[in-house]
Amino acid sequence: MRPERDLFANFERMRREMDELFGDVFGPGLTTRRGGGFSPAVDVFYEQAETHEPRAVVQAELAGVDPAEISLEIEGRELVLSGHRRPAESDDRVYQQLEIDFGPFRRVIPLGADVRADDVRATYRDGILRVELPLAQPEKRSRQVPIDVDAGAA
Repeated sequence: MRPERDLFANFERMRREMDELFGDVFGPGLTTRRGGGFSPAVDVFYEQAETHEPRAVVQAELAGVDPAEISLEIEGRELVLSGHRRPAESDDRVYQQLEIDFGPFRRVIPLGADVRADDVRATYRDGILRVELPLAQPEKRSRQVPIDVDAGAA
C-alpha cells in the first residue's frame, strides 16, 4: 500500500471516531453525520391539476435511494416521508473525500390543507420523488339559525 493511501485511510478513521465522540455537539455545519442518517431536500408547492382541482405537490431529492426503501404516509395534514439510503459498496476503497450522506431518514412535511389520501399519487424518476396530493374541498354547509326572542324582555 502506498503511504498516501495510508494517510487518507487513517484520516478517514480519525474523522469517523471524532464524529462518534462528539456527535452533533458542534451543530450540523462542523461535523457530519456519517451513518447517522440525513434529511433529503424537499420542495412543496400548489398547482391546478389537469382536472382543475387544486393539489399540493411535494418533491424530494432522493438520489441513490432504492424506491423499495421509501415509505409515505398521510397523517392528518402532514406527509411523512421515511426511508434509508444505503452506502455504496466499498470493499477496497480508500476515500479522499466523502460527502454523500447515507443512513435512515424521516421528514414530516406540513401540507397546510386537508388532502384526499385515497387519491394521492407518487412517482420516482431520476432520483426525484414527486408526490401529488389532491386537496379536499371544504364542506359547504349552510344552516339557518333561528333566533329565540325572550317574550319577557320585549
